[in-house]
Amino acid sequence: MENHRTYGSPPYTVAVVHGGPGAAGEMAPVARELARERGVVEPLQAATSLEGQVEELRATVESFAAPRVVMLGYSWGAWLSYIFAARYPALIRKLLLVASGPFDERYVTQLRETRLSRLTDEDRAEWGAINAALGTPAATDADTLLARLGALAFMTDTYDPLVTGDEAAEATSPSGAVFQGVWPTAAAWRRDGTLLALGAHIQCPVVAFHGDYDPHPAEGVREPLSALLRDFRFVLLRHCGHTPWRERQARDAFFHAVRRELE
Repeated sequence: MENHRTYGSPPYTVAVVHGGPGAAGEMAPVARELARERGVVEPLQAATSLEGQVEELRATVESFAAPRVVMLGYSWGAWLSYIFAARYPALIRKLLLVASGPFDERYVTQLRETRLSRLTDEDRAEWGAINAALGTPAATDADTLLARLGALAFMTDTYDPLVTGDEAAEATSPSGAVFQGVWPTAAAWRRDGTLLALGAHIQCPVVAFHGDYDPHPAEGVREPLSALLRDFRFVLLRHCGHTPWRERQARDAFFHAVRRELE
């Protein structure tokens, strides 16, 4: 798989980092929109370890992005971008976190309960079965399982979507191997505080964008980062789920806010 795509004309001053882990390609709509005014690089992460993803992202940024890039990370990509900013502060000018997962383990139960409350009994059972299967390294259909988990998450995570779940799924080719290789380490880093503590090494301004309907608790991003980061702001988007650019009532506000940070 290619390891990046570019949009607009160089210099590529913005990097958009997808979620998942294993959802390469989902940031293309954001890249296309922002490329109306500036060059954008879209890294496509294929490494099957957390450290591998950090180094893969570094190689892409150093090879294709302008010095001191603005990095916009979505969901898992927000965590990856946060780790990257801590490891390589000289490469990043500003960090934009979109729909980040909570940085403190105590918010995870709230996230899980909110999602399950938005599913039928049948879908809740399937959600649990898929998560259990993805936790088994021997799973042979991990790509299919991850795609189905994404379809269920679309139902729980969107407020007023502009696209259908099928249309959203067409934007990516989920990699179960990437998810299974990366997520256990990321989750462990959140549990033991390693993830949050990395923020002490971040030198650039950080802005977090979060939907008020996102099942990932806004407090799980705002409170830990406000207490740790030297230059942090939080933007709450109204009538918005986990993916702002797919939300009918929040898309314009989201892109307006992002463009303001890029100016």
